[in-house]
Amino acid sequence: MADSSSSTVTDLISTVHQDIIEAHILTRLDGPTLASLSCASTLLHKLASNELLWSKICRSTWPSTATISDEPRSFFSDVYSVLDTGGSVSDLDRPFPELISAVDLHYRGKLILSRVVKTETTTAWFLSSPLRIDLVDAKDTVETPIKRGRWTEDTCRDLEQDLTLSWIVIDPVGKRAANLSSHRPVSVQRNWLSGEVEAKFATVVGSVECVITVVTCGEEEMHVKEVSLKVEEMEGTSLNGKDSLVILRSVMEGKRGNGRRREAESKWRHEEFMEKKRELKEKKMRVEWVFDILTVVVGVLGFGTLVGFCLWSR
Repeated sequence: MADSSSSTVTDLISTVHQDIIEAHILTRLDGPTLASLSCASTLLHKLASNELLWSKICRSTWPSTATISDEPRSFFSDVYSVLDTGGSVSDLDRPFPELISAVDLHYRGKLILSRVVKTETTTAWFLSSPLRIDLVDAKDTVETPIKRGRWTEDTCRDLEQDLTLSWIVIDPVGKRAANLSSHRPVSVQRNWLSGEVEAKFATVVGSVECVITVVTCGEEEMHVKEVSLKVEEMEGTSLNGKDSLVILRSVMEGKRGNGRRREAESKWRHEEFMEKKRELKEKKMRVEWVFDILTVVVGVLGFGTLVGFCLWSR
C-alpha cells in the first residue's frame, strides 16, 4: 500500500514541469527535506543534486560559509549530520596546515555574530600550547538585541532556548568539515561577582569535550565579549594543539548520524560527561584524603617511635 502511494505521488510530480519544481518547490525546502525528497525518484534526485541549490541552502543556514565551500552538497552533509562521538580516535597521520573556523551566533533567529577565523596549525607554539581559538578581540565587544533585566532562573532557561550557535571546523586540504556545537547551550550560568553571563555549547568526543564558550556583559543591553573554542579532558585540563587536531580529525572523518538529534544527544552526552567528571573528582579527593590520613598516622608513629627511642636510651 505504501509503495503504491509513493508511486502515485512520484507519478504526479513527474507531470509537473521541471522549471516549476526547480523554481517554486525545491527552493522552498530546507536541507534535510531536500535530501529526503531526492530519494523519491530519479528525476527528483537529479533536480535536487543541483549544487547551486545546495549553495543557497548552506549560505542561509550558515552565513559564515558563503565563500568557503566548493562542494556545497557534500559540505551540508558533513556539517548538518551529528557526530558519532562514540567512535575511536585515530592518530594524526596526515596533518593539515590550516584549520578554518566558521561561526554563526543567533538570538531568536536573528544573526548577531558571523565570522571566519583561519588558524595556522604547523607552528611549534600551536602544537605545544593548550588549544584556544578566539573569535572576539579582547578590546572589542559585539552588540546584541538581548535586554538585561532582573536576573532570574527563567532568564537562564530563556537564553538556553533563544541562543543558537554553529562552530564549523574545516580541513581545507582534506575537504572535510564538522559542526562542533550542540546548537543550543548545554548550560547557561551567571557570574554573580562580575555579572557576566556564560553560555556553554559542547560536543563530547570519547573521553574529551569540545567546549565553546560565549560570554556576554553589559548594564542595559548585553554585548558578546568572548566566543572561544577549546578541547578539555575530564580532569579539567585543556589539550594542546597537536592532540586537539587528532580529536578534530576524528570527528571530521568519523561516522555521522541524523542531525535532527543534535540538541538532545549533545545535552545528554554533556550531562553524562559532567557526571563522570564529578565521579573522577570525588575519587581523586578520596584518594588524597586517605593519603593525608596515612601521612598523619606515619608521622605520629614516627614521632612516637623517636620519643620512645630517646626515653629508652636514657
